[in-house]
Amino acid sequence: MEAYVLINAEPGMIWEVAESTLKIEGVKMVHAVTGQFDAVIYVEFAKVEELGKIIEKIQQIKGVRRTQTLIAVPTPIRK
Repeated sequence: MEAYVLINAEPGMIWEVAESTLKIEGVKMVHAVTGQFDAVIYVEFAKVEELGKIIEKIQQIKGVRRTQTLIAVPTPIRK
């Protein structure tokens, strides 16, 4: 399964936050972005419980103010 975690970071902390997220198992990619959020993290996981643990670890990183998680919906298989 796949998800995107959107992060709001403390001012001046985005690069430290981004580097820290890459150390978490399941985090495959992180990008600093412009707009409403400061970073977008791409994660892969087998079970929703694993995603919960990943989110908890992200939220514990110094400089993370808030997160929002978007779980990717798999494409239906058509016969």
